Order: sequence, then C-alpha cells, then structure tokens
Amino acid sequence: MVSLETPICNFDEVAHDFSLPDTDGKIWTLHDCAGENGLLVMFICNHCPYVKSILDRLVRDTNELKAMGVNTVSVMANDVADYQEDSPDNMKLIAEQQGFSFPYLYDETQAVAQTYGAVCTPDFFGYNKDLELQYRGRLDESKKQAAAPDVRRDLFEAMKLVAETGRGPEHQIPSMGCSIKWKNA
Repeated sequence: MVSLETPICNFDEVAHDFSLPDTDGKIWTLHDCAGENGLLVMFICNHCPYVKSILDRLVRDTNELKAMGVNTVSVMANDVADYQEDSPDNMKLIAEQQGFSFPYLYDETQAVAQTYGAVCTPDFFGYNKDLELQYRGRLDESKKQAAAPDVRRDLFEAMKLVAETGRGPEHQIPSMGCSIKWKNA
C-alpha cells in the first residue's frame, strides 16, 4: 500500500463531464449528479483502509450536505483485475451495507480519474453551484484511525461554506489515502 496526499486546490477549475455506470448499470453524467448549491465528487474504493475508516462519517456528512443542496457522487477507478474487492458486485454490496444516498460509479477505463487528476482514495473534489472547484482537502484529521467525537469536520465545513457563499476556504489540508491502482500500460 502506497500512501499519497492530494495536491492543493486549483480554485475555479471547472468540473469535467463524465458518463459512468452505477452499481445497477444506470448511466450518470456530471449534470445528473450536480446539486443546486454544489457537488462533491469523490474517488473512493472498497479495499482501502483509509476509506474503510471514514465510511460512517462520510455517509453522515454527505447526507447533511444534501440537505444544503450539495449533492455527492463517488467514483471507483481501481484496477479490479488486481483488486477484486473493488469489483462492481462488491461496490454494490458496500453501497447497500453503508446506506449510500449517492451514486457509486465504476470508472472501468480510469479515464475519469485521470481527467480529474485523482491520486488516492479518498480524493475529494468540492464544487460550487457553477461547478467550479472550491475544495480539495481531507474529510477530517483522523487518517486511518477512528475519529474523536469532537474532530473538526474539514470537508463538511468547507462544503457548507461553498453552499452558502460559492467559495471554499483558503486554507485546506490535503486528503491522504492509498494510491489509485492504475492498470498497467
């Protein structure tokens, strides 16, 4: 396992369109996913210990953001030939077990992850209502550990600010996670 950090936020970069299937085969595009006050695009997977450790908080935060008009979409781009735990069948299982209220999309070609510049799981891209990038940071300070009850909710607070003002915080702490498992060229 290789741990990586995300690059700093490239403020106002416009979100890239996509057309990807969810765990039931329905095709979703960027505009299908966008909320009235913003969109959180996150690259996650099933096997990563960083992702596993935050799933309960991730579901909580995305549900609360949805009530503020910020929708969420998750994308899994790992090479499933080498990481069977990340297969579409297992994606569906995780989405059901965790109660995802957002689409969990499969980026089989890895083109969407490459276009976005995703580097790790989790990797968060927070957009305003105009689909301009405002956040590229961490969920919270927990990394792979369980979070303390009073941990600052970096992602939630940033996206709440985006929903209210259209702008993200100037100071952002990078997300940390497992490298995306790219297919061999």
